[in-house]
Amino acid sequence: MIYLDNAATTLKKPHCVAEAVMKALCTMGNSSRGTHDSALQSARSVFSARMALAELFRAPGPEQVVFTQNATEALNIALNGLFSKGDHVITTDLEHNSVLRPLYRLEDTGEITLSVVPADKRGCVDYGDFERLIRPETRAIVCTHASNLTGNVLDLERIGGIARAHGLLFVVDASQTAGVYPIDMERMGVSVLCFTGHKGLLGPQGTGGLCIARGVDIRPFKVGGSGVQSYSRTHPAELPTRLEAGTLNGHGIAGLGAGVAFLLEQGVEAVHELEIGLARRFYEGVKDIPGVTVYGDFSHWNRTAVVALNIGAYDSGEVSDVLAEEYKIATRPGAHCAPRMHRALGTTEQGAVRFSFSLFNTPEEVEIAIHAVKELAKCD
Repeated sequence: MIYLDNAATTLKKPHCVAEAVMKALCTMGNSSRGTHDSALQSARSVFSARMALAELFRAPGPEQVVFTQNATEALNIALNGLFSKGDHVITTDLEHNSVLRPLYRLEDTGEITLSVVPADKRGCVDYGDFERLIRPETRAIVCTHASNLTGNVLDLERIGGIARAHGLLFVVDASQTAGVYPIDMERMGVSVLCFTGHKGLLGPQGTGGLCIARGVDIRPFKVGGSGVQSYSRTHPAELPTRLEAGTLNGHGIAGLGAGVAFLLEQGVEAVHELEIGLARRFYEGVKDIPGVTVYGDFSHWNRTAVVALNIGAYDSGEVSDVLAEEYKIATRPGAHCAPRMHRALGTTEQGAVRFSFSLFNTPEEVEIAIHAVKELAKCD
């Protein structure tokens, strides 16, 4: 199988990730729940992963890295823990439902008011809209780093500068860019960076987290066992324990730490260049095929390695099924949990077929995918 669904989850991982998980399964105790060797080994593994992630994202320090089971949980923790009744929040049309639904729920319950920066037919935004939507009660800008549908990247440094100038929090969903696109929290002015482990970070599913700037206070989303301060009626106030109740996924975090260590060794810039080279090769091969429509802004390559397209009037699910069954190519069709972006692109009914590339794909696989699209377009 040619796996081109890496924006959903990376299937191929470095061997070190599987080895770390297997070692953890066989040797790890519970982090922060004892002083015997297996518990201490678990604690060291978790701390090592925090250190690696802090280095990768230029976060303030390992204690500012909080582990969750995925980006959705991280975003729910951040969005439910930062805002108070009467706050106004700005987001964008590029968002995944992991951002939209928590914000919609807060809006529906009257906790916040919400404004949305619109996207045009290429999925691009006007950065002036962020300034124009700011009100006296505006508390935060919440946005994705890159669209999971088009691969368009938002300029975090520019948006962060707007947030800084107005004293706003800046919450970023880095699900599509963590590990495959350079991120510097301090330079970009990011208050809270939410990430998942199973995509570009090359870790196992069930891992993710938040990196939190110093001075940003998030109310705990859940409380319970922490391994420390057990006689207190309240959950510990210090990070990262403040936002980590219960036993961590130590086995998964061991794998995540190995994936991040691999990326630090390879260099995120090098990974990005390799993946973009594959995506560009695919785009150049399909963009002029009669009947094929490609979505997104390809006027430059400051983007992620995603190419979404449709063939004629075919339903995207039908195309993806044929690619899987007849060509053994894995893609992602449908709405991609990005309803506002599909409305902006005009693809609400048809959806789109998303091809997404990783550093473990090859030019030969790209050529096979181009050939498949050409053959399917001839059938239209």
